[in-house]
Amino acid sequence: MLPILLKTLPFFALIGVGYWAGRSRFFGAEATAALTRFVFYFALSALLFRFAAKLSLAEIFDARFAAAYLAGGLAVYALTFAVALARRIGVEQAAMESQCAVSGNTGFLGLPMLAVLLGPASVGPMLMVLTIDMAVFASAITLIMTAARGGRMRAGAMVRELAMGLLRNPMIVSMVLGLAWGASGAALPGPVDEFMAMLGSAATPGALFAIGASLAARSAERLQVALWLSFAKLVLHPAAVALAALAVFRVDPYAAGVMISAAALPVAGNTYMLAAHYGVAPQRVSAAILISTAVSIVTVTAVIAWVTAG
Repeated sequence: MLPILLKTLPFFALIGVGYWAGRSRFFGAEATAALTRFVFYFALSALLFRFAAKLSLAEIFDARFAAAYLAGGLAVYALTFAVALARRIGVEQAAMESQCAVSGNTGFLGLPMLAVLLGPASVGPMLMVLTIDMAVFASAITLIMTAARGGRMRAGAMVRELAMGLLRNPMIVSMVLGLAWGASGAALPGPVDEFMAMLGSAATPGALFAIGASLAARSAERLQVALWLSFAKLVLHPAAVALAALAVFRVDPYAAGVMISAAALPVAGNTYMLAAHYGVAPQRVSAAILISTAVSIVTVTAVIAWVTAG
């Protein structure tokens, strides 16, 4: 485990530097927001496009892989939802807590870190995980919130709203464009490839620094619930995905290892944006993000050490 810890430390050290910069107000809220937009719309999009352009759809999509990841995620989602309802809180809060339990920081932390730790072959499975997270779980929260608030949006309008949400997401767009380019069989022109590589290389340090700076504004309120949600995300989610991938669907061991490592990632930062947007449990979501990210230094290292042990 120590060799893996030494490899993961630089990634978490960058998060720590960002946290210090935000906490000391050297890097203010506006600067953090600007850096996040740069990474999200430019650097990470370039990285995803370049990755996807060099892969075929067959290298990314695998039915058993998708079924295993969905099965594990839905099991934890249902459990977290049931626990929330047992505490007699509303459906909206239950849905937001369940979102914390299955929505990992795949784009900003997982993709750049696991590509280094697990090798370039991990990119295809990671893109699949990212797609499922955005297409299934991010859409589910919208559907549940609309239904819980008595929304009477027609089915067609709901589908259009979800589709537009995906189309407005630069990560989805960049992956689709990259796959389309790859399907054409044409190699990226030299200058384009170098431009994408240069811009994409800013994604890892920029994203990690932005994660840390944004954590500086998080509070650690509602600790009991936040600890439960962090446990669900860091322990139950990867355990359920591992069971589904290894024992039920018999996914290729390497791809299963990537999937399990992705499931072990801390709560995604954009979950707080959803909580703030809907006005549902922002304090406990914020605390879950802060706690799960801090604890993941140990848990993510342990999971990666386990999946690479064989």
